[in-house]
Amino acid sequence: MKVLFVINGFYTKGNGLAGSARRTVKKLIEAGIDVRVLSGANPDPTGPQPEYCLEDFHIPFFDVLIQKQGYSFSKTDKLIMEAAIAWADIVHMEEPFTLQMEACKIANRLNKPITGTYHLHPENLFASVGLQKSRLFNDTTMRLWKKWVFDKCLILQCPTENVKERLMRWKFKSELRVISNGLVMEELMTKTDEEAAKQISDAKYRIITIGRFSKEKDLKTLLNAMKYSKHAKDIRLIFAGRGPQKEKLEKMANQLVEKGVLKYPPIFGFYSLQELQRISCTVDLYIHCAYIEVEGLSCMEAIQVGIVPIIAKGQYTATSQFALSKQSVFNARSPIDLAKKIDYWLGHEKRRKEEAKKYIGLGNKYNIEYSIEKLIEMFDDAIKKHNEQQKTTKK
Repeated sequence: MKVLFVINGFYTKGNGLAGSARRTVKKLIEAGIDVRVLSGANPDPTGPQPEYCLEDFHIPFFDVLIQKQGYSFSKTDKLIMEAAIAWADIVHMEEPFTLQMEACKIANRLNKPITGTYHLHPENLFASVGLQKSRLFNDTTMRLWKKWVFDKCLILQCPTENVKERLMRWKFKSELRVISNGLVMEELMTKTDEEAAKQISDAKYRIITIGRFSKEKDLKTLLNAMKYSKHAKDIRLIFAGRGPQKEKLEKMANQLVEKGVLKYPPIFGFYSLQELQRISCTVDLYIHCAYIEVEGLSCMEAIQVGIVPIIAKGQYTATSQFALSKQSVFNARSPIDLAKKIDYWLGHEKRRKEEAKKYIGLGNKYNIEYSIEKLIEMFDDAIKKHNEQQKTTKK
């Protein structure tokens, strides 16, 4: 089977979509599937390049913001795209943008079956410019995505039930299948790393949050929650990630220290998965504030070493599915509710430690190997469905 992945920036760093695509392609190849990628160039000229390489597309005025978010866009090139799609048995869309719209047209003309993955909501895009609540922008965008990309897919991967339910309300034409993007399962560290612990051992409690520093990740809610927490002066906050909101978050954090709300200055850093595991084994709580999140596997990557999470629950986020108790869920964008849940867990040490044990290895439920099996099955079914449709059309 020859599968073509269509994605704007396969090698861009700093966003979960591209990272998920790279992991998926790697695992599909290991499973014996012939996979090629149609994408923009690798920003690192010394690194690997996509088999079908497109030029970068720059958007005036928005380029800096797009790059800070870890995204990139590619120009369409009909000759390159036709060669790529002609090679494939099936074409898989990782995004719903202009590149994929053109790829769908070519795939239909060349009579190739199409599948896709729903990786992001329109609100993910517009949160960066403060329009995440705009029905006009978000609904119009969803209609365009649905018409020109998603309804062209025979089967659409939905990473969570939350996503499937939303797309069903929008009456998507494609078959909707819930398949997690999947975690790469490595040997878990479940014992505190003494070296990592020493760096933050001066505080009584340590709380970590992991993710891109962007508006929809809503990390300011965690900082604001410190104003309402009775344990604030005993807490060291660790922000693991990078993104356009970093300076604003650091300024907020410094103000909390200057006003005496926090005694220990929060730590901001970008870490590898192994480094995050080392740090995570030293903390007391994990906080996930994002109010727009398709799946949020970075949460599971962290808490499966044995950490109690507190996760935002809202209309456009599915990450609260990982919580094992109501005390581990708070109302999205509510610092008061978050502070209440933080104080509960920090005030019940024995229960917190017992609860933490329940999360050890919980990520096995989201093993990428299982997701890959389901994806291969999805590709097979889409090809069969396409062939059946062709027979019916000929009759």
